Amino acid sequence: MTIVPDTPDIPDIVSAEFNADPYSAYRIMRSEAPLIWHEPMQSYIVSRYEDVQRAFKDEVFTTANYDWQLEPVHGRTILQLSGREHAVRRALVAPAFRGGELRNKFRPVIERNARELIDRFREDGSVDLVSQFATHFPINVIVDMLGLDKADHDRFHKWYTSIIAFLGNLTQDPDVAADGLRTREEFADYMVPIIRERRENPGDDLLSALCRAEIDGTSMSDDDIKAFCSLLLAAGGETTDKALAAMFANLLSHPDQLEAVREDRSLVPKAFAETLRYTPPVHMIMRQPSETVVFSGGEVPAGSTVTCLIGAANRDPERFSNPDTFNVFREEIDASTSFTAAAGHLAFALGRHFCVGALLAETEVEVSANMLLDAMPDARLAADYTPEEKGVFTRGPARVPVEFTPRSAVSAGV
Repeated sequence: MTIVPDTPDIPDIVSAEFNADPYSAYRIMRSEAPLIWHEPMQSYIVSRYEDVQRAFKDEVFTTANYDWQLEPVHGRTILQLSGREHAVRRALVAPAFRGGELRNKFRPVIERNARELIDRFREDGSVDLVSQFATHFPINVIVDMLGLDKADHDRFHKWYTSIIAFLGNLTQDPDVAADGLRTREEFADYMVPIIRERRENPGDDLLSALCRAEIDGTSMSDDDIKAFCSLLLAAGGETTDKALAAMFANLLSHPDQLEAVREDRSLVPKAFAETLRYTPPVHMIMRQPSETVVFSGGEVPAGSTVTCLIGAANRDPERFSNPDTFNVFREEIDASTSFTAAAGHLAFALGRHFCVGALLAETEVEVSANMLLDAMPDARLAADYTPEEKGVFTRGPARVPVEFTPRSAVSAGV
């Protein structure tokens, strides 16, 4: 087995120092220690683009880690499946997240939810885009898509926050683990009766579509649907929340690029794609090789857990020029493929487990970004703003305080 070099200059991945600034640590990892054995996590860590890309695309790498990382809080999901079982389950849920269905059925839902949130502050002249918009928007959209009650928003937010905390519980905090297990029971008690009622009285919503879906005689059980809804709320809420806030933080910190996007809205997908590269909402994903593999830094035995650092790989200078610079005009990022399995960045993973909700995230960000830019014609960061990101497994801005002149005041010449 490979002896991984000692790395005293790299902050421990579970330390406060790493949390405060993972990007500096990523640079050292890529250049000096592309393969690290982390004893407390019982995991190898890889940070170079070519290694992370391989772990996502190569069939040797499995998602068996989700048996202990996700199943205790979600139940068994499509992320854990392989072969025909995975293909059929993915085919059952995928139609709702394809372009036509999104445009024709769910885009109005997305537009309505963005408008409702923006209406609450559009005349105020100031807003924290994290607490007043991004935290609520994707969850409201998903709840509406499923045909659930938005009055339960606080419960949904608590549940997905607990699930994400369980997923990223790198220190194995027992309280975080216990909270995650409680969430599984609470969510099941909430969802299963609704699923059963929706089977009896289907509507025109995503939950009813999941209840009706069938391929070659295979359909989804109540537990299958509940697990997928749990996964959708956690993955769709947490990632879009952080990506949207990060995109505006990046643009507002680069006023010339913000102005370019404001003047040419076709750049919105480019700005989102570059944000997914530069400040991805998910910084690490785990895989397990089914046989011994060799990475840049050495050998990893079959069955080991490999922690793939997306946040490091997406800033690899071997793949991207000036990688620590945010640039919506970056040539290596093609917006036309950035939300598909051919994406240049690794924020949605790759291969057969490429994020099924990537086009939903793209649509949510495109719609909300355009509406926010329209509502805040001269948006600028508040004078007291200090950039701060939070999180290790998932990561995003703590706050994005914005000041602007309300459009009504602009129209009145005030």
